[in-house]
Amino acid sequence: MLKEFRQFAMRGNVVDLAVGVIIGAAFGNIVSSLVGDVFMPIIGAVTGGLDFSNYFLPLSSAVTADNLVDAKKQGAVVAYGAFITIAINFMIVATVLFFVVRAINTFKQEEKKVTPPAKSEVLLEEIRDLIARDVKAREGGAPPAAV
Repeated sequence: MLKEFRQFAMRGNVVDLAVGVIIGAAFGNIVSSLVGDVFMPIIGAVTGGLDFSNYFLPLSSAVTADNLVDAKKQGAVVAYGAFITIAINFMIVATVLFFVVRAINTFKQEEKKVTPPAKSEVLLEEIRDLIARDVKAREGGAPPAAV
């Protein structure tokens, strides 16, 4: 069972997935900083100083605080401002990933165009052609071609 698990864990796809998750986590921190430290202040300045992070809806009459941190201490709140920030974060990540995947696909298409066939493929094609010629020759009564 240990050997089987090791074979599974060392498969290329599993290792690639692990690397992708680790890079994704680091990329998530970068995007969070980009949204929180760059885009949200700009959006706030354009909208007249709006700060989405403190937008909340109190679910209890005991909540009287003006900011989200204190309001959460007082009772239940719906922090829709945090949701707006996360939705913007998601849109940025989705857009960046779209362009990354698009660039990778373009690169792969260009790579396929300029990559010559492998030597083994060329040899296999030659062997196939020789066999096909021999089969045609035998059907027509002629002697097979010399190899």
